[in-house]
Amino acid sequence: MESSAYLKGKKVAILSETGFEQSELLSPKKALEDVGITVEILSTGKKTIRGWDHGDWGTELKVDQDVAGADADQYIALVLPGGVMNPDKLRTHQEAVAFVKKFSEAGKPIAAICHGPQTLIETGLLEGKELTSYPSIKTDLINAGAKWTDQQVVVDGFLITSRSPEDLPAFNEKLIEQLAAGRQKDIN
Repeated sequence: MESSAYLKGKKVAILSETGFEQSELLSPKKALEDVGITVEILSTGKKTIRGWDHGDWGTELKVDQDVAGADADQYIALVLPGGVMNPDKLRTHQEAVAFVKKFSEAGKPIAAICHGPQTLIETGLLEGKELTSYPSIKTDLINAGAKWTDQQVVVDGFLITSRSPEDLPAFNEKLIEQLAAGRQKDIN
C-alpha cells in the first residue's frame, strides 16, 4: 500500500496520564504501528502510566518521554486517549496543554477520543470547531465554543474526534486516512 510506505518511520505522539481508557490508547497505538509508524508515549514526568480497563486498573505502560522536554516538530500527529481520570489530569499541566497547542497551531492532526477532547478545552482553540466526544462532556465542549455532534468520527481541519471505545475501528481508520492524506499535501 502506497500510503503505508509513506507513513513508515514517521512518528506519532500519544499524550496520556495514568487513568487512560486502556483500549483507547492501545488500539490506536497498534493501528499506527501496523502501518509502520513509530509511536511514542508521552506523559507528565512519569516513568510509567497505568490504564483503566472495564472498571479496574489495567496495563502499565512505559513512558518514552516527558512532555516537558518533547519537541512537537518531531511528530506528524498527536493522539489523546480518553478515560475519565486521564484528561482531567492532563489539562492541569501547563506543559501538556502547551504541547497540544503546538500541534493545533501547526495544523498537525490531533486525534482525541471519548473524554480526550477535555484537554483541548484548555488550548482555547475550539471556537467554531465541529467535534464529538463522550456525551457527558458535550456541555463542556459547547461552552468552549465547539459545535458538538453525535457521530462515530468527526474531522474538522486538524481535529479528528470520536465518541467511545465502540467507535475505535472507525477512529483508527480515519486517523490513518488523514495521516496518509498528509502525503498528498507534501506532493502538491
